[in-house]
Amino acid sequence: MSDPTLRVYVDSSPVDVPHSAVAIDAVTIANPDLAQSIRSGQNRVTDSRGLPIDTDTPLHGGFIMRVVPVRKAED
Repeated sequence: MSDPTLRVYVDSSPVDVPHSAVAIDAVTIANPDLAQSIRSGQNRVTDSRGLPIDTDTPLHGGFIMRVVPVRKAED
């Protein structure tokens, strides 16, 4: 029988999520307050290379993501 969860990493912390989870689900499991900051636009999710990803990005085992502040455009 296969494992019902995937191990992913949010800001270097291991998080076990269901196979159907997307990026925001993993952040919510790891830290609900951090997930809320993403929903409100203060932070965003990036992949392990620092490239922005959508919050509905499907996950796979070993997926690494980071939460970073959103930089405001200068006038």
